[in-house]
Amino acid sequence: MKLRFLGAARSVTGSFFVIETGETRFAVDCGLFQGPRTLQERNYQDFTIDPKSIDFLIATHAHIDHIGLIPKLCKHGFEGPIYCSHATEELAEILLPDSGYIQESEVERKNRKLSRAGKPPIEPIYTVDDAHKCLKHFRSINQDEIIEVAPSVQLRLRDAGHILGACIVELWVEEEGKRLKLVFSGDLGNIQQPIVKDPTTIESADYIIMESTYGSRYHPQLNSRSEALLEVINRTMSKGGNLIIPAFAVERTQDLLYDLFLLNIEGKLDPEITVYIDSPLAIAATEIFQKHIEFYDDATRRYVEENGDQHPLKLMNLKFTKTQEESMAINLRQGNTIIISASGMCEAGRIKHHLKNNLWRPEATVLFVGYQAEGTLGKRILSGEKVVTIHGEKVAVKADIEYIEAYSAHADRKGLINWVKNFVTPPKGIFLVHGEDESLNSLAEYFRTEMNVPVYIPQWLDEFTLGAMEGMDARMEYRESVVPQAMQAEQAYLSLSLKLHDLFKENWKEGRYDKIIDTIRLLEQQLQQQGF
Repeated sequence: MKLRFLGAARSVTGSFFVIETGETRFAVDCGLFQGPRTLQERNYQDFTIDPKSIDFLIATHAHIDHIGLIPKLCKHGFEGPIYCSHATEELAEILLPDSGYIQESEVERKNRKLSRAGKPPIEPIYTVDDAHKCLKHFRSINQDEIIEVAPSVQLRLRDAGHILGACIVELWVEEEGKRLKLVFSGDLGNIQQPIVKDPTTIESADYIIMESTYGSRYHPQLNSRSEALLEVINRTMSKGGNLIIPAFAVERTQDLLYDLFLLNIEGKLDPEITVYIDSPLAIAATEIFQKHIEFYDDATRRYVEENGDQHPLKLMNLKFTKTQEESMAINLRQGNTIIISASGMCEAGRIKHHLKNNLWRPEATVLFVGYQAEGTLGKRILSGEKVVTIHGEKVAVKADIEYIEAYSAHADRKGLINWVKNFVTPPKGIFLVHGEDESLNSLAEYFRTEMNVPVYIPQWLDEFTLGAMEGMDARMEYRESVVPQAMQAEQAYLSLSLKLHDLFKENWKEGRYDKIIDTIRLLEQQLQQQGF
Protein backbone atom coordinates (compact mmCIF):
# COMPACT_ATOMS: atom_id res chain seq x y z
CA MET A 1 0.00 0.00 0.00
CA LYS A 2 1.40 3.35 -1.03
CA LEU A 3 0.69 6.79 0.39
CA ARG A 4 1.68 9.86 -1.62
CA PHE A 5 1.86 13.44 -0.34
CA LEU A 6 0.90 15.73 -3.21
CA GLY A 7 0.14 18.79 -1.07
CA ALA A 8 0.29 20.29 2.44
CA ALA A 9 3.72 18.69 2.88
CA ARG A 10 5.99 21.15 4.73
CA SER A 11 3.40 23.82 3.94
CA VAL A 12 -0.03 24.71 5.29
CA THR A 13 -2.08 24.68 2.08
CA GLY A 14 -2.87 22.46 -0.90
CA SER A 15 -3.90 19.31 0.99
CA PHE A 16 -3.86 16.34 -1.41
CA PHE A 17 -3.04 12.78 -0.36
CA VAL A 18 -3.30 9.69 -2.57
CA ILE A 19 -3.59 6.08 -1.36
CA GLU A 20 -2.94 3.24 -3.77
CA THR A 21 -3.44 -0.51 -3.39
CA GLY A 22 -3.37 -3.29 -5.95
CA GLU A 23 -7.13 -2.80 -6.44
CA THR A 24 -7.84 0.91 -6.12
CA ARG A 25 -6.41 4.42 -6.08
CA PHE A 26 -8.18 7.21 -4.20
CA ALA A 27 -7.48 10.60 -2.65
CA VAL A 28 -8.17 12.53 0.52
CA ASP A 29 -8.73 16.25 -0.21
CA CYS A 30 -7.59 18.23 -3.23
CA GLY A 31 -6.91 21.77 -2.10
CA LEU A 32 -5.66 25.03 -3.55
CA PHE A 33 -2.10 26.13 -2.79
CA GLN A 34 -1.99 29.54 -1.11
CA GLY A 35 0.90 31.70 0.08
CA PRO A 36 4.16 32.57 -1.71
CA ARG A 37 4.11 32.81 -5.49
CA THR A 38 6.25 29.68 -5.72
CA LEU A 39 3.49 27.73 -4.00
CA GLN A 40 0.66 29.36 -5.95
CA GLU A 41 2.31 28.42 -9.24
CA ARG A 42 1.68 24.77 -8.43
CA ASN A 43 -2.03 25.44 -8.98
CA TYR A 44 -1.31 26.12 -12.66
CA GLN A 45 0.90 23.06 -13.16
CA ASP A 46 -0.31 19.68 -14.40
CA PHE A 47 -1.27 17.23 -11.67
CA THR A 48 1.57 14.85 -10.82
CA ILE A 49 -0.95 12.02 -11.01
CA ASP A 50 -3.50 11.32 -13.75
CA PRO A 51 -6.90 12.52 -12.44
CA LYS A 52 -8.60 9.81 -14.53
CA SER A 53 -6.78 7.15 -12.50
CA ILE A 54 -8.37 8.22 -9.19
CA ASP A 55 -11.42 6.10 -8.37
CA PHE A 56 -12.91 8.33 -5.67
CA LEU A 57 -12.07 11.23 -3.39
CA ILE A 58 -12.85 12.04 0.26
CA ALA A 59 -13.18 15.70 1.31
CA THR A 60 -12.48 16.42 4.97
CA HIS A 61 -14.09 19.88 4.95
CA ALA A 62 -15.02 22.84 2.78
CA HIS A 63 -12.04 25.17 3.21
CA ILE A 64 -10.50 26.06 -0.14
CA ASP A 65 -7.04 24.76 0.81
CA HIS A 66 -8.73 21.34 1.09
CA ILE A 67 -11.24 21.34 -1.80
CA GLY A 68 -10.13 24.25 -3.99
CA LEU A 69 -8.56 22.18 -6.80
CA ILE A 70 -11.43 19.70 -7.13
CA PRO A 71 -12.90 21.59 -10.12
CA LYS A 72 -9.54 21.35 -11.88
CA LEU A 73 -9.31 17.64 -11.02
CA CYS A 74 -12.72 17.05 -12.61
CA LYS A 75 -11.86 19.29 -15.57
CA HIS A 76 -8.87 17.04 -16.30
CA GLY A 77 -10.72 13.76 -16.18
CA PHE A 78 -11.66 12.73 -12.63
CA GLU A 79 -15.10 11.08 -12.78
CA GLY A 80 -15.49 9.34 -9.43
CA PRO A 81 -17.64 10.21 -6.41
CA ILE A 82 -16.54 12.74 -3.79
CA TYR A 83 -17.52 11.60 -0.28
CA CYS A 84 -18.06 14.20 2.43
CA SER A 85 -20.46 15.32 5.17
CA HIS A 86 -23.81 16.91 4.34
CA ALA A 87 -22.68 20.36 5.51
CA THR A 88 -19.47 20.13 3.47
CA GLU A 89 -21.47 19.43 0.31
CA GLU A 90 -23.72 22.44 0.93
CA LEU A 91 -20.78 24.72 1.64
CA ALA A 92 -18.92 23.44 -1.45
CA GLU A 93 -21.90 24.50 -3.55
CA ILE A 94 -21.21 28.14 -2.69
CA LEU A 95 -17.44 28.08 -2.06
CA LEU A 96 -16.26 26.43 -5.28
CA PRO A 97 -18.17 28.67 -7.74
CA ASP A 98 -16.95 31.67 -5.74
CA SER A 99 -13.39 30.36 -6.05
CA GLY A 100 -13.91 29.96 -9.80
CA TYR A 101 -15.07 33.57 -10.00
CA ILE A 102 -11.93 34.68 -8.16
CA GLN A 103 -9.74 32.66 -10.57
CA GLU A 104 -11.43 34.29 -13.56
CA SER A 105 -11.22 37.81 -12.09
CA GLU A 106 -7.56 37.49 -11.08
CA VAL A 107 -6.58 36.12 -14.49
CA GLU A 108 -8.52 38.87 -16.28
CA ARG A 109 -6.60 41.49 -14.29
CA LYS A 110 -3.25 39.75 -14.93
CA ASN A 111 -3.99 39.39 -18.65
CA ARG A 112 -4.54 43.14 -18.97
CA LYS A 113 -1.00 43.65 -17.65
CA LEU A 114 0.40 40.89 -19.87
CA SER A 115 -1.29 42.39 -22.91
CA ARG A 116 0.25 45.81 -22.24
CA ALA A 117 3.63 44.11 -21.92
CA GLY A 118 3.15 42.23 -25.20
CA LYS A 119 3.08 38.84 -23.45
CA PRO A 120 0.68 35.93 -24.13
CA PRO A 121 -2.38 35.60 -21.87
CA ILE A 122 -2.82 32.90 -19.22
CA GLU A 123 -5.83 30.69 -18.54
CA PRO A 124 -7.64 30.55 -15.18
CA ILE A 125 -7.04 27.45 -13.09
CA TYR A 126 -10.75 26.80 -13.54
CA THR A 127 -13.90 28.79 -14.18
CA VAL A 128 -17.25 29.24 -12.45
CA ASP A 129 -18.70 26.80 -14.97
CA ASP A 130 -16.01 24.22 -14.15
CA ALA A 131 -16.87 24.59 -10.47
CA HIS A 132 -20.58 24.05 -11.07
CA LYS A 133 -19.87 20.95 -13.19
CA CYS A 134 -17.80 19.28 -10.46
CA LEU A 135 -20.60 19.55 -7.88
CA LYS A 136 -22.46 16.62 -9.44
CA HIS A 137 -19.69 14.33 -8.14
CA PHE A 138 -20.33 15.14 -4.46
CA ARG A 139 -21.94 12.34 -2.43
CA SER A 140 -22.64 13.43 1.13
CA ILE A 141 -22.92 10.67 3.73
CA ASN A 142 -23.93 10.46 7.38
CA GLN A 143 -21.22 10.95 9.97
CA ASP A 144 -20.33 8.08 12.35
CA GLU A 145 -21.55 5.38 9.91
CA ILE A 146 -19.12 2.90 8.32
CA ILE A 147 -19.68 2.50 4.57
CA GLU A 148 -17.87 0.50 1.90
CA VAL A 149 -16.53 2.85 -0.78
CA ALA A 150 -14.54 0.16 -2.65
CA PRO A 151 -14.29 -3.65 -2.32
CA SER A 152 -11.20 -3.24 -0.12
CA VAL A 153 -11.92 0.12 1.53
CA GLN A 154 -14.29 1.12 4.34
CA LEU A 155 -14.84 4.73 5.40
CA ARG A 156 -16.22 6.53 8.44
CA LEU A 157 -16.44 10.31 8.91
CA ARG A 158 -16.15 11.70 12.47
CA ASP A 159 -16.57 15.25 13.74
CA ALA A 160 -13.32 17.27 13.62
CA GLY A 161 -14.61 20.32 15.54
CA HIS A 162 -13.02 22.69 13.01
CA ILE A 163 -15.78 24.23 10.89
CA LEU A 164 -19.38 23.20 10.19
CA GLY A 165 -19.24 19.70 8.70
CA ALA A 166 -15.47 19.25 9.08
CA CYS A 167 -14.52 15.60 9.51
CA ILE A 168 -11.80 13.26 10.67
CA VAL A 169 -11.47 10.42 8.17
CA GLU A 170 -11.20 6.81 9.37
CA LEU A 171 -10.20 4.33 6.66
CA TRP A 172 -9.87 0.54 6.80
CA VAL A 173 -7.88 -0.56 3.75
CA GLU A 174 -7.20 -4.19 2.85
CA GLU A 175 -4.50 -5.42 0.50
CA GLU A 176 -3.28 -8.99 -0.03
CA GLY A 177 -5.06 -10.18 3.09
CA LYS A 178 -3.57 -7.46 5.32
CA ARG A 179 -5.81 -4.78 6.81
CA LEU A 180 -4.51 -1.37 7.88
CA LYS A 181 -6.39 1.47 9.51
CA LEU A 182 -5.48 5.01 8.43
CA VAL A 183 -6.79 8.11 10.19
CA PHE A 184 -6.62 11.52 8.52
CA SER A 185 -7.17 14.21 11.11
CA GLY A 186 -8.22 16.81 8.55
CA ASP A 187 -8.06 20.13 10.39
CA LEU A 188 -8.73 19.63 14.10
CA GLY A 189 -10.58 22.28 16.08
CA ASN A 190 -10.36 23.53 19.63
CA ILE A 191 -12.49 22.07 22.39
CA GLN A 192 -15.38 24.03 23.89
CA GLN A 193 -15.84 26.29 20.89
CA PRO A 194 -19.20 27.96 20.43
CA ILE A 195 -21.36 26.63 17.58
CA VAL A 196 -19.37 23.53 16.48
CA LYS A 197 -18.89 20.32 18.45
CA ASP A 198 -15.58 19.14 19.96
CA PRO A 199 -13.30 16.86 17.89
CA THR A 200 -14.20 13.19 18.15
CA THR A 201 -11.91 10.95 20.19
CA ILE A 202 -10.43 8.20 18.01
CA GLU A 203 -9.14 5.11 19.82
CA SER A 204 -6.98 3.28 17.29
CA ALA A 205 -5.06 3.60 14.03
CA ASP A 206 -2.09 1.99 12.36
CA TYR A 207 -1.06 5.29 10.80
CA ILE A 208 -2.20 8.86 11.50
CA ILE A 209 -1.90 11.62 8.91
CA MET A 210 -2.17 14.69 11.08
CA GLU A 211 -2.27 18.46 10.72
CA SER A 212 0.23 20.53 12.70
CA THR A 213 -0.71 24.16 11.99
CA TYR A 214 -0.20 25.27 15.60
CA GLY A 215 2.10 22.43 16.64
CA SER A 216 4.52 24.79 18.42
CA ARG A 217 2.07 27.34 19.85
CA TYR A 218 -0.60 27.68 22.51
CA HIS A 219 -3.83 29.64 22.13
CA PRO A 220 -4.98 32.16 24.75
CA GLN A 221 -7.92 31.18 26.92
CA LEU A 222 -11.12 31.02 24.86
CA ASN A 223 -13.24 32.70 27.57
CA SER A 224 -11.31 35.97 27.06
CA ARG A 225 -12.07 36.11 23.34
CA SER A 226 -15.17 38.33 23.34
CA GLU A 227 -13.59 40.70 25.87
CA ALA A 228 -10.49 41.03 23.66
CA LEU A 229 -12.77 41.80 20.73
CA LEU A 230 -14.62 44.42 22.78
CA GLU A 231 -11.35 46.16 23.70
CA VAL A 232 -10.36 46.46 20.04
CA ILE A 233 -13.83 47.74 19.12
CA ASN A 234 -13.83 50.38 21.86
CA ARG A 235 -10.32 51.61 21.04
CA THR A 236 -11.15 51.96 17.36
CA MET A 237 -14.48 53.69 17.88
CA SER A 238 -12.89 56.15 20.31
CA LYS A 239 -10.48 57.16 17.53
CA GLY A 240 -13.38 57.72 15.15
CA GLY A 241 -12.22 55.10 12.65
CA ASN A 242 -13.55 51.91 11.10
CA LEU A 243 -12.69 48.42 12.30
CA ILE A 244 -11.74 46.18 9.36
CA ILE A 245 -11.74 42.42 10.03
CA PRO A 246 -10.45 40.08 7.30
CA ALA A 247 -12.29 36.84 8.05
CA PHE A 248 -12.76 33.49 6.40
CA ALA A 249 -16.30 33.25 5.07
CA VAL A 250 -16.85 29.90 6.78
CA GLU A 251 -16.65 29.62 10.58
CA ARG A 252 -14.58 32.71 11.40
CA THR A 253 -17.30 35.12 10.25
CA GLN A 254 -19.89 33.15 12.21
CA ASP A 255 -17.69 33.06 15.34
CA LEU A 256 -17.41 36.85 15.19
CA LEU A 257 -21.18 37.20 14.85
CA TYR A 258 -21.64 34.90 17.84
CA ASP A 259 -19.35 37.04 20.05
CA LEU A 260 -20.89 40.29 18.83
CA PHE A 261 -24.31 38.83 19.71
CA LEU A 262 -23.09 37.98 23.23
CA LEU A 263 -21.66 41.47 23.72
CA ASN A 264 -24.92 42.95 22.50
CA ILE A 265 -27.24 41.00 24.83
CA GLU A 266 -24.86 41.77 27.73
CA GLY A 267 -25.29 45.47 26.94
CA LYS A 268 -21.56 45.95 26.21
CA LEU A 269 -21.77 46.71 22.49
CA ASP A 270 -22.57 50.31 21.55
CA PRO A 271 -25.96 50.20 19.74
CA GLU A 272 -24.77 52.98 17.41
CA ILE A 273 -22.24 50.63 15.81
CA THR A 274 -23.28 49.08 12.50
CA VAL A 275 -21.78 45.70 11.58
CA TYR A 276 -21.40 44.87 7.88
CA ILE A 277 -20.85 41.39 6.50
CA ASP A 278 -19.40 42.40 3.16
CA SER A 279 -18.95 39.12 1.36
CA PRO A 280 -21.64 37.35 -0.69
CA LEU A 281 -19.90 34.10 0.17
CA ALA A 282 -19.92 34.77 3.93
CA ILE A 283 -23.58 35.77 3.71
CA ALA A 284 -24.48 32.50 1.98
CA ALA A 285 -22.37 30.51 4.45
CA THR A 286 -24.05 32.24 7.40
CA GLU A 287 -27.45 31.25 6.02
CA ILE A 288 -26.29 27.62 5.88
CA PHE A 289 -25.02 27.88 9.47
CA GLN A 290 -28.35 29.31 10.60
CA LYS A 291 -30.19 26.37 9.03
CA HIS A 292 -28.09 23.45 10.31
CA ILE A 293 -28.48 23.60 14.09
CA GLU A 294 -28.03 19.79 14.22
CA PHE A 295 -24.27 20.41 13.81
CA TYR A 296 -24.14 22.87 16.73
CA ASP A 297 -22.69 21.96 20.10
CA ASP A 298 -25.26 21.14 22.80
CA ALA A 299 -25.25 24.54 24.53
CA THR A 300 -25.74 26.58 21.34
CA ARG A 301 -28.36 24.22 19.98
CA ARG A 302 -30.39 24.39 23.20
CA TYR A 303 -30.18 28.20 23.18
CA VAL A 304 -31.56 28.38 19.63
CA GLU A 305 -34.34 25.92 20.42
CA GLU A 306 -35.37 27.86 23.55
CA ASN A 307 -34.93 31.38 22.07
CA GLY A 308 -36.07 31.13 18.48
CA ASP A 309 -36.35 34.91 18.15
CA GLN A 310 -32.77 35.45 19.36
CA HIS A 311 -30.52 33.45 17.06
CA PRO A 312 -26.83 34.00 17.93
CA LEU A 313 -26.00 34.61 14.26
CA LYS A 314 -28.58 37.37 13.90
CA LEU A 315 -27.56 40.77 15.23
CA MET A 316 -29.79 43.84 15.56
CA ASN A 317 -27.44 46.24 13.75
CA LEU A 318 -26.20 43.66 11.24
CA LYS A 319 -26.27 44.48 7.51
CA PHE A 320 -25.52 42.12 4.64
CA THR A 321 -24.05 43.84 1.57
CA LYS A 322 -24.50 41.65 -1.47
CA THR A 323 -23.90 44.03 -4.38
CA GLN A 324 -20.73 45.88 -5.38
CA GLU A 325 -22.56 49.19 -5.08
CA GLU A 326 -23.51 48.42 -1.46
CA SER A 327 -19.94 47.37 -0.74
CA MET A 328 -18.46 50.58 -2.20
CA ALA A 329 -20.90 52.68 -0.21
CA ILE A 330 -19.50 51.34 3.08
CA ASN A 331 -16.23 53.16 2.43
CA LEU A 332 -18.07 56.47 2.64
CA ARG A 333 -18.69 55.81 6.33
CA GLN A 334 -16.23 56.94 8.98
CA GLY A 335 -16.69 55.76 12.56
CA ASN A 336 -19.17 53.46 14.31
CA THR A 337 -18.52 50.85 11.61
CA ILE A 338 -17.27 47.26 11.73
CA ILE A 339 -16.57 45.65 8.35
CA ILE A 340 -16.15 41.85 8.26
CA SER A 341 -15.03 40.79 4.80
CA ALA A 342 -13.28 37.95 2.98
CA SER A 343 -10.78 36.63 2.16
CA GLY A 344 -9.27 35.87 5.55
CA MET A 345 -5.67 36.10 4.29
CA CYS A 346 -6.44 39.23 2.21
CA GLU A 347 -5.48 37.51 -1.03
CA ALA A 348 -8.68 38.23 -2.97
CA GLY A 349 -12.20 39.56 -2.68
CA ARG A 350 -13.69 42.74 -1.25
CA ILE A 351 -11.38 42.89 1.76
CA LYS A 352 -8.63 44.24 -0.50
CA HIS A 353 -10.77 47.28 -1.36
CA HIS A 354 -11.47 47.96 2.32
CA LEU A 355 -7.79 47.65 3.18
CA LYS A 356 -6.90 50.01 0.34
CA ASN A 357 -9.38 52.55 1.73
CA ASN A 358 -8.46 52.19 5.41
CA LEU A 359 -4.87 50.99 5.90
CA TRP A 360 -3.48 54.51 5.43
CA ARG A 361 -5.84 55.99 8.05
CA PRO A 362 -4.30 56.25 11.59
CA GLU A 363 -7.80 56.24 13.09
CA ALA A 364 -8.65 52.85 11.55
CA THR A 365 -7.85 49.38 12.88
CA VAL A 366 -7.29 46.12 11.03
CA LEU A 367 -8.00 43.09 13.21
CA PHE A 368 -6.74 39.66 12.17
CA VAL A 369 -8.58 36.67 13.63
CA GLY A 370 -7.14 33.80 11.60
CA TYR A 371 -3.97 32.11 10.43
CA GLN A 372 -1.94 34.05 7.87
CA ALA A 373 0.17 31.87 5.59
CA GLU A 374 3.66 32.96 4.55
CA GLY A 375 3.67 35.17 1.48
CA THR A 376 0.07 36.38 1.78
CA LEU A 377 -0.92 40.05 2.00
CA GLY A 378 -2.35 39.39 5.46
CA LYS A 379 0.96 37.97 6.67
CA ARG A 380 2.88 40.95 5.32
CA ILE A 381 0.60 43.41 7.10
CA LEU A 382 0.66 41.42 10.34
CA SER A 383 4.46 41.14 10.16
CA GLY A 384 4.79 44.93 10.26
CA GLU A 385 5.44 45.99 6.68
CA LYS A 386 4.99 49.76 6.41
CA VAL A 387 3.96 49.83 2.75
CA VAL A 388 2.05 47.14 0.86
CA THR A 389 0.85 46.85 -2.73
CA ILE A 390 -2.89 46.43 -3.32
CA HIS A 391 -4.26 46.27 -6.88
CA GLY A 392 -0.96 47.65 -8.17
CA GLU A 393 -0.96 50.67 -5.85
CA LYS A 394 1.38 51.34 -2.92
CA VAL A 395 -0.55 51.82 0.34
CA ALA A 396 1.03 53.06 3.57
CA VAL A 397 0.17 51.07 6.68
CA LYS A 398 -0.76 53.63 9.33
CA ALA A 399 -3.81 51.93 10.83
CA ASP A 400 -3.45 49.98 14.08
CA ILE A 401 -2.85 46.28 13.41
CA GLU A 402 -4.31 43.84 15.94
CA TYR A 403 -4.45 40.04 16.21
CA ILE A 404 -6.69 37.88 18.41
CA GLU A 405 -5.34 34.35 18.16
CA ALA A 406 -8.16 32.87 20.26
CA TYR A 407 -10.36 32.87 17.15
CA SER A 408 -8.29 30.18 15.50
CA ALA A 409 -10.36 27.23 14.31
CA HIS A 410 -7.28 24.99 14.68
CA ALA A 411 -6.33 23.10 17.81
CA ASP A 412 -3.13 24.40 19.41
CA ARG A 413 -0.15 22.32 20.52
CA LYS A 414 -1.92 21.09 23.65
CA GLY A 415 -5.06 20.17 21.73
CA LEU A 416 -3.13 18.25 19.06
CA ILE A 417 -1.10 16.33 21.64
CA ASN A 418 -4.15 15.48 23.75
CA TRP A 419 -5.99 14.20 20.68
CA VAL A 420 -3.17 11.73 19.98
CA LYS A 421 -2.92 10.77 23.67
CA ASN A 422 -6.55 9.60 23.52
CA PHE A 423 -5.59 6.76 21.18
CA VAL A 424 -5.79 3.59 23.29
CA THR A 425 -3.41 1.72 20.98
CA PRO A 426 -0.31 3.71 19.92
CA PRO A 427 -0.04 4.06 16.13
CA LYS A 428 2.78 2.51 14.14
CA GLY A 429 3.58 5.92 12.74
CA ILE A 430 2.43 9.53 12.50
CA PHE A 431 2.80 11.62 9.36
CA LEU A 432 2.83 15.34 10.14
CA VAL A 433 1.44 17.61 7.43
CA HIS A 434 -0.30 20.99 7.06
CA GLY A 435 2.30 22.95 9.00
CA GLU A 436 5.41 25.07 8.68
CA ASP A 437 8.84 23.84 9.76
CA GLU A 438 8.80 25.10 13.35
CA SER A 439 5.42 23.52 14.09
CA LEU A 440 6.27 20.28 12.32
CA ASN A 441 9.63 19.81 14.05
CA SER A 442 8.37 20.78 17.49
CA LEU A 443 5.42 18.41 17.40
CA ALA A 444 7.50 15.60 15.90
CA GLU A 445 10.08 15.89 18.68
CA TYR A 446 7.37 15.58 21.33
CA PHE A 447 5.77 12.48 19.82
CA ARG A 448 9.15 10.82 19.36
CA THR A 449 10.64 11.55 22.77
CA GLU A 450 7.59 11.66 25.05
CA MET A 451 5.38 9.05 23.40
CA ASN A 452 7.98 6.91 21.60
CA VAL A 453 5.99 6.98 18.35
CA PRO A 454 7.70 7.00 14.93
CA VAL A 455 7.10 10.34 13.20
CA TYR A 456 7.60 11.22 9.55
CA ILE A 457 7.62 14.69 8.01
CA PRO A 458 7.08 14.20 4.27
CA GLN A 459 8.38 16.44 1.54
CA TRP A 460 6.11 17.45 -1.31
CA LEU A 461 5.56 14.48 -3.68
CA ASP A 462 7.10 11.92 -1.31
CA GLU A 463 5.79 8.38 -1.44
CA PHE A 464 5.74 5.88 1.44
CA THR A 465 5.14 2.15 1.27
CA LEU A 466 3.23 1.60 4.49
CA GLY A 467 3.78 -2.13 4.92
CA ALA A 468 7.56 -1.61 4.73
CA MET A 469 7.62 0.87 7.62
CA GLU A 470 6.80 -1.39 10.58
CA GLY A 471 9.54 -1.85 13.13
CA MET A 472 11.60 1.08 11.95
CA ASP A 473 13.56 3.24 14.36
CA ALA A 474 11.37 5.96 15.92
CA ARG A 475 13.78 8.75 14.93
CA MET A 476 14.17 7.69 11.33
CA GLU A 477 12.20 9.58 8.69
CA TYR A 478 11.65 6.86 6.10
CA ARG A 479 11.40 8.29 2.63
CA GLU A 480 11.01 6.69 -0.76
CA SER A 481 11.19 9.77 -2.91
CA VAL A 482 9.34 9.90 -6.20
CA VAL A 483 10.13 13.58 -6.74
CA PRO A 484 11.50 14.35 -10.22
CA GLN A 485 14.75 16.28 -10.14
CA ALA A 486 13.17 19.55 -11.29
CA MET A 487 10.53 19.32 -8.55
CA GLN A 488 13.16 18.53 -5.92
CA ALA A 489 14.94 21.71 -7.02
CA GLU A 490 11.69 23.69 -6.73
CA GLN A 491 11.10 22.39 -3.18
CA ALA A 492 14.67 23.29 -2.18
CA TYR A 493 14.33 26.74 -3.72
CA LEU A 494 11.03 27.39 -1.92
CA SER A 495 12.42 26.43 1.48
CA LEU A 496 15.58 28.47 0.91
CA SER A 497 13.78 31.54 -0.42
CA LEU A 498 11.41 31.72 2.57
CA LYS A 499 14.31 31.64 5.04
CA LEU A 500 16.30 34.25 3.10
CA HIS A 501 13.23 36.47 2.73
CA ASP A 502 12.90 36.68 6.53
CA LEU A 503 16.63 37.36 6.92
CA PHE A 504 16.58 40.07 4.24
CA LYS A 505 13.52 41.80 5.76
CA GLU A 506 15.03 41.80 9.27
CA ASN A 507 18.30 43.36 8.09
CA TRP A 508 16.50 45.93 5.92
CA LYS A 509 14.49 47.18 8.91
CA GLU A 510 17.66 47.58 10.95
CA GLY A 511 19.58 49.27 8.13
CA ARG A 512 22.22 46.51 8.07
CA TYR A 513 22.92 46.74 4.35
CA ASP A 514 26.20 44.85 4.64
CA LYS A 515 24.21 41.88 5.90
CA ILE A 516 21.89 42.18 2.91
CA ILE A 517 24.88 41.89 0.57
CA ASP A 518 26.01 38.83 2.53
CA THR A 519 22.50 37.40 2.15
CA ILE A 520 22.59 37.83 -1.63
CA ARG A 521 25.98 36.11 -1.76
CA LEU A 522 24.64 33.30 0.42
CA LEU A 523 21.68 32.92 -1.93
CA GLU A 524 23.99 32.67 -4.96
CA GLN A 525 26.16 30.10 -3.19
CA GLN A 526 23.28 27.90 -2.05
CA LEU A 527 21.49 28.07 -5.40
CA GLN A 528 24.70 26.84 -7.05
CA GLN A 529 24.86 23.98 -4.54
CA GLN A 530 21.26 23.07 -5.41
CA GLY A 531 22.15 22.93 -9.10
CA PHE A 532 20.42 26.12 -10.32
